[in-house]
Amino acid sequence: METTEQMTTPPEDAPVRVVRLERELATARQALEDFTYSVSHDLRASLRHVNSYLKIAREDLGDGLDPAIASHLDTAAGGASHMGRLIDGLMELSKVGRADMAWGDVDLGRLLADIRDQLQATTAGRDIRWSIAPDLPTVQADMALLAQMFRCLLDNAVQFTRSRPVAHIDIHASLPDGGMCELQIRDDGVGFDSRLHDRLFRVFQSLHSDKEFDGLGLGMGLALARRVVERHGGSIRADGEPGKGCCISLRLPIAGAA
Repeated sequence: METTEQMTTPPEDAPVRVVRLERELATARQALEDFTYSVSHDLRASLRHVNSYLKIAREDLGDGLDPAIASHLDTAAGGASHMGRLIDGLMELSKVGRADMAWGDVDLGRLLADIRDQLQATTAGRDIRWSIAPDLPTVQADMALLAQMFRCLLDNAVQFTRSRPVAHIDIHASLPDGGMCELQIRDDGVGFDSRLHDRLFRVFQSLHSDKEFDGLGLGMGLALARRVVERHGGSIRADGEPGKGCCISLRLPIAGAA
């Protein structure tokens, strides 16, 4: 397997400045890989020890466990589980940043319809009215990264409309100048305070708690979406009001654009 430095070695006749920048990039990538390895192995090993000793403590204390002590143990176990999910989120974010881009034509209409169908299997009993525009464009993108991103965005829309007897999720696109398309994903869910907009796209930042929305308070979905969009040369923003839903707008390059 090639090392990062081998993969980024510039040609012998490259300018000195380019050589230096390539070496700095290789060093940065290697540092990221080292960090990722540490997160994946060292932190997980510590978490396994914590969970193991919590289990042993509960077994040693037996059936007559004091309710207060049981509550403390449950809180500790919940904290360990939460940290495990944070590690998973960091790993996913790291993979997005390091993944080689497999560029190709991606039919947004087909991709989003497939993800909608997958999510419908998890929303039995809910009345969700989907509206996906029939004329969504084809974009130049990495299919796997887009699928991962849109899965996060549509899952957020499904979760944050959970309190609605009838939920509405609308997806449409426009074609502004510059070889980019603008896609909007709008829902009528809980929304958010627009004054806190900047927090939405930060790692581990969320405007809603885990207790409210099944762990979405981890704040990874939109951070991952921003990373994916930026790797495609695009941009992303969110608009909303409390109790009036949210609209995610993102730009991606159109397939075949000059």
